[in-house]
Amino acid sequence: MSHSEITLFVVEDDPSIRFGLEEVLRGAGYLVHSCGGGADALQEIAAHLPDLLVLDVMLPGVSGYEIARQLRKTGCRIPILMLTAKGQEIDKVVGLNAGADDYVTKPFGINELIARIEALLRRSRNWGVPSGAVSESSDPVSIEVGRARIDPSAYEVTIGDTVVPLTPREMELIGFLHQHRGRVLSRDRILEVVWGVKYFGTTRALDQCVAQVRKKIGDDGRTPEFLLTVHGVGYKLV
Repeated sequence: MSHSEITLFVVEDDPSIRFGLEEVLRGAGYLVHSCGGGADALQEIAAHLPDLLVLDVMLPGVSGYEIARQLRKTGCRIPILMLTAKGQEIDKVVGLNAGADDYVTKPFGINELIARIEALLRRSRNWGVPSGAVSESSDPVSIEVGRARIDPSAYEVTIGDTVVPLTPREMELIGFLHQHRGRVLSRDRILEVVWGVKYFGTTRALDQCVAQVRKKIGDDGRTPEFLLTVHGVGYKLV
């Protein structure tokens, strides 16, 4: 899929930054729509069906965290890249837990921003069809973990009659562990593949993501049976 077939949506309240992002991303070949945030942001995003959302954290009225949470509650699975001026780890963890798949801290380099966008788009194409995009291959087969059946094309976990949505990052983590089922994968290796080689944060984001995945697949976090922690090394799926 060429960039010209990919739609990005930018939510940024600072007009100068928003217009700058639009110019840069259009210059990279993407279709770009944007808004300044607020109560209408969710409707604007839904109207344009973007393949990826670039979302500022500090917005008037409704924060980027809340927009991400609301999108995930509706089952929306488009990749979300958060923009934040905050450098503290807890703020990044809050964003990831709200449903974001990656973040860039302001000020950021344009090359880094585009690289992270491209990495998220590659991952979303590997595990399903984001809203507004066209699949380039057949849907991946389902993954079974205990009583949970994971549908990579729908970004969903089904246990009995309960269906729970997955974020693209959670799906990428499950998919990578499944590809190496039974093998221990180090934290550094998982971060390199799932978060990207340019990820400079701590392993806290990974641990939080694992906790969310365990909860969604019905694996007890205190005594997990399927997604196991190998202390001092990393994780494995059995």
